[in-house]
Order: sequence, then C-alpha cells, then structure tokens
Amino acid sequence: MNATFGGLSGVHWAVLGAALAVIGGGMGSSMGITYIANVAGGILVDMPDLFGPLLPLVVIPGTQGIYGFITGVVVAFVMKPGSGWGALPGWVGFQVFLACLPVAFVCCISAIYQGLTSVGAAPMVAKRREEMGRALVLPALVETYAVLSLIVTIIYLFVVIKPLYSALGI
Repeated sequence: MNATFGGLSGVHWAVLGAALAVIGGGMGSSMGITYIANVAGGILVDMPDLFGPLLPLVVIPGTQGIYGFITGVVVAFVMKPGSGWGALPGWVGFQVFLACLPVAFVCCISAIYQGLTSVGAAPMVAKRREEMGRALVLPALVETYAVLSLIVTIIYLFVVIKPLYSALGI
C-alpha cells in the first residue's frame, strides 16, 4: 500500500475533503443569507412587526453551513485522529476526500438557491402574514438536496470507509 496517493498523504486528503465541505457549506450559506437578509431588511423598514415571521426565511440558508461543519467534525473525530491519522494510507484518505464532495458542492449551491427562493417567498409574508407557513415550505424544498448530500456523505464515511479503515487496523 502506498502511504501517499497523488502526492498527498492520507491525512492530507482527508483534511482537504473536510475543509472543502466546511468551506463550501459556509460560503453558500453566507451568500444565501445575504440575499434574503437584504430583502428582509427592506421589508422591515416599513413593517418592523414582521421580524419574527421573516426570521425563519433568513435563517434557513444557514443550515447548509451547519452540514458542512458536521462533515468536518465527523471526518476529524470519527476517523480516529489520535491513533490513525499518521497511518492512513493515501488511497483511503482520497476516499474520505471523495466522500466529502457531495456536501462541499451541493450545500454551497443549494444554500445560494435557498436564499434566492427565500427572497421570492418574503413578499408573500409581507403581504399576507398568515401565509408564513406556506412561504417557508418553498425554500425548505431546496433544503432536501442539501440533506440528501449530507446523508450520502455520512453513509459513505460510516458504511464504506469506516469498515475499510478498521480492517486496516488503524
């Protein structure tokens, strides 16, 4: 077994994957929140009593950043950093890297589009406050794909890579 794969050690590949997941989720969430916060701020100038109903629309694009963070934590702690990082073969680390890509890319893109969907739903809340529940469903539909990417990443890490990791005696 090679200690490196593509010129990087296993730990380098794993950390690169975790970093991409955290960066992708965080970057997309910050953009999505910015889009809806700008629109909500405009609405709140005239209707400050809508802060509560608009807040869920502003917060929801931030969940993808949490999914990226969760992925980073799972990679950092579940993969036994104290006992196995140094012995992690490059090709296993590369698989950890690949497992992190669904969250890195899907959460980045879905958070941006979730923010834009929230922008479309905000006027609905401004005109008819009782429609807040329906307005929240629209961006929540975009969330589905971020959740699916997190599930795929976790399944790949725990069902495919973790047993392989354990079989190597790491």
